[in-house]
Amino acid sequence: MPRSASRRAVLAAALAAAAAGAAPAASAAALSAPVAPGGTAGRPPLGSSLVDYHGWASAPAWRRGSARGTKVVPGSRPGIVIGRPAGRTEYADPHTGTTASWEYATWTSPVHRLAPAATEVVASWNAATPAGTWVMVELRGTYNDGGRTPWYVMGRWAAGDGDIRRTTVDDQSDGKSSIWTDTFSVDDAASGLRLVDYQLRVTLYRKPGSDATPQVWRVGAMGSDVPDRFEVPASTPRLSRELIVPRYSQNIHAGRYPEYDNGGEAWCSPTSAQMIIEYWGRKPTAGDLEWVNPDYDDPQVCHAARFTYDYQYEGCGNWPFNTAYASTYRDMHGVVTRLGSLADAELLVAAGIPLITSQSFIEAELDGAGYGTSGHLMTVVGFTKDGDVVANDPASPDNPAVRHVYKRRQWENIWLRTKRYDAAGKVRSGTGGICYVLWGSEITGAQQAALAAVGIR
Repeated sequence: MPRSASRRAVLAAALAAAAAGAAPAASAAALSAPVAPGGTAGRPPLGSSLVDYHGWASAPAWRRGSARGTKVVPGSRPGIVIGRPAGRTEYADPHTGTTASWEYATWTSPVHRLAPAATEVVASWNAATPAGTWVMVELRGTYNDGGRTPWYVMGRWAAGDGDIRRTTVDDQSDGKSSIWTDTFSVDDAASGLRLVDYQLRVTLYRKPGSDATPQVWRVGAMGSDVPDRFEVPASTPRLSRELIVPRYSQNIHAGRYPEYDNGGEAWCSPTSAQMIIEYWGRKPTAGDLEWVNPDYDDPQVCHAARFTYDYQYEGCGNWPFNTAYASTYRDMHGVVTRLGSLADAELLVAAGIPLITSQSFIEAELDGAGYGTSGHLMTVVGFTKDGDVVANDPASPDNPAVRHVYKRRQWENIWLRTKRYDAAGKVRSGTGGICYVLWGSEITGAQQAALAAVGIR
């Protein structure tokens, strides 16, 4: 049965329609055919002001930040690297007991004003960290009462696990807000307190005297604010299409590598991420997988679990660690954001972009699932002619069983609500429309437009 930590969540949104160059909306019959990356369809405007994702990912954007020892590098994915280190520091890794010296350089974003002011913020980043390097991402913001947060650590991250153990940091709070694993949250949203702006700071580390450097080509954050609710409005089906996405079961890995969140039973997030990574034509090399027991099927799922594992959270479900893992593959990008309805998901699927969503429910709330969960990731790969959701659900007994069709109304509500009742009738949090969106650099103009329409630029 899937499991992950329950998180307070908020609902989000999208803006515009399919963009210049997109094909006219196709007939239902035409849209029903499975497609590979690149499809497109028209969409009426989608209006909401519940979420604000903002990222820095272009050379001009990087140059607008404040650099201490970093420099901008051009290319198909412009980014920042260590130029001349700003200094040296020591880091005591709490998970290995090792203290080591590191050179570092920093980049600090301009202040981004949130629209709307937020109760929650989730940062995400895309980076390469060669051996002997790692990165840290921090967030600082301003409240609507004029106060400022401290610099909160949102993650200490490396693609590998040979130098540091990737980790979040517990017990961060200023009495007004706290960091819950990967999420900034206002402690008492009912008080009216909100975060009105933020900055992100990225610190790049390398071993002293080395020429190696991390490269960061995207950093951003999603802020959101939606009142708590148990029910969300139903959207109107507008699409019938199913994408051809690999199907992997997490359950066949039960008991494997229990040092990573007790094994495959809890690997819904990396299993879902691996499906979408391979949809975009990427996968680990044979050399990457040499550490995996050769008797295991789908060793790439074991690989994804190991390299998304958060040593503080003690799980593989850290949202930005999963998008960062995806971005380690050739020319891949990934962000954590929120969407406002299944119409937004349809917009992406219509353009050939599947997504990974987080939902929580008791068994009776999702017909055909056969389980309940406080938090579970699955992929949205299409919609039937009746508008029901075609999902690759990794909580399945084997790979052929991964494809599910879930009732649209049930699925939309368990994904988008922010409050729910558990099996004992107690009020619990909902996931509020959280999702990962992953894509490769080879996307079409129509796919870029679909991403922009849901706020990802």
